Amino acid sequence: MKKLFLGLAIVSTSLAFAQQTIEKEPVSFGIKAGGNASSFSEQKLGFNNLKAGYYAGVYANIPLSTEFSIQPEVIYNELGSRNVVSSRDVVTDAVTANFRSEYRATLRYISVPVMVQFKPARNFYVEAGPEFSYFLSGKNTGEAKITTTVGNNTVTQVESTSSSIDKDDINKLNFGLGLGLGYNFTPHLGINARYVNSLTHIYNSRLQNETNSSPNNRVFQLGLNYKF
Repeated sequence: MKKLFLGLAIVSTSLAFAQQTIEKEPVSFGIKAGGNASSFSEQKLGFNNLKAGYYAGVYANIPLSTEFSIQPEVIYNELGSRNVVSSRDVVTDAVTANFRSEYRATLRYISVPVMVQFKPARNFYVEAGPEFSYFLSGKNTGEAKITTTVGNNTVTQVESTSSSIDKDDINKLNFGLGLGLGYNFTPHLGINARYVNSLTHIYNSRLQNETNSSPNNRVFQLGLNYKF
C-alpha cells in the first residue's frame, strides 16, 4: 500500500510539473516568409531545373512539452519548374550560332503545413509533418534566343511566350510531406529550412494520359520567421 501511494505521489508530482512547464510556454503566433527553389519530380536535380519563387504566411506554435510542439501554418506558396537548354553551332570559321531557351511553369497554392517539432537543444529544432495545398492559378512563360555571329556582325533574335495554365488541367488538392530544421536567434527571430515532396500528381488523370507524364511538386524552402 505504501508503494502504491508513493507511485501515485510521483505521478501526481510529474503531472503537476509538466502542467507548470506547459503553462510557462503558452501558444505563440508569428509570421514567416522566404524563398523557394522548386522543380518537378521528373526533372533531374540541378540549377537549370530549379525555379525561384517565394512563400509568406502565418503560423501558430502549440507546445506539447518542453521538447515537442505542433506548428500549423497557412502560407501563400509559389512552386513550379524551370528548364534551360543551350547549344552552340559552328557553321564555318566565320559563322557561329548560339541558342538558348528558358521555360518556366509557375504554380500558385495556398498551403497548410502541420509540423511536429522536436527541440533537442534550447534554440534548435527539427520538424516533420504533412502539407495540404489548394491550387489557385498558374502560368507558363518562355524565351528563346538565337545569336548569330558572321565575322564582326552579331544578330540576336528573341521570341517570348506567356500563357495561363488551365485550372481544369491541374489537381486542385495537393498533399505532401515536409522535413526541416530551424534555429531561433532570439526569442522572436529565427531561421527555417524545409524540404517538401508532394505525393499527389500535379496534372489530373486526363492530362496525364494525354502527355504520358505525371510529375509531382518538390521544393526547398529557406526563410525567416518572427514570433510575436
